[in-house]
Amino acid sequence: QVQLVESGGGLVQPGGSLRLSCAASGSIFSINIMGWYRQAPGKQRELVARFTSGGTTNYADSVKGRFTISRDNAKNTIYLQMNSLKSEDTAVYYCNAVPLAVYSWGQGTQVTVSS
Repeated sequence: QVQLVESGGGLVQPGGSLRLSCAASGSIFSINIMGWYRQAPGKQRELVARFTSGGTTNYADSVKGRFTISRDNAKNTIYLQMNSLKSEDTAVYYCNAVPLAVYSWGQGTQVTVSS
């Protein structure tokens, strides 16, 4: 059983920053093959940032240059640093495996970008 606990969301003004955390526990294979997803109201869940099997990172075009994914293997935790936030970044953010989200979804963390 794998548990994913996301945190760090909140209300932020456009142009602001947030840092999200995802703590993974249980029979997780490796946080090295995980990523961040988000789901905006009325839209499908999308993958926005991930680690690749080659050890690099990959980002959706919409967040490239603004978001940075990182990890702490000792803590089994991945992070998402989000800068220059825009209203269109408003969504519930989740972490899960990539390329397929094979673990049960956590509760997510709400990010609202609004003035």
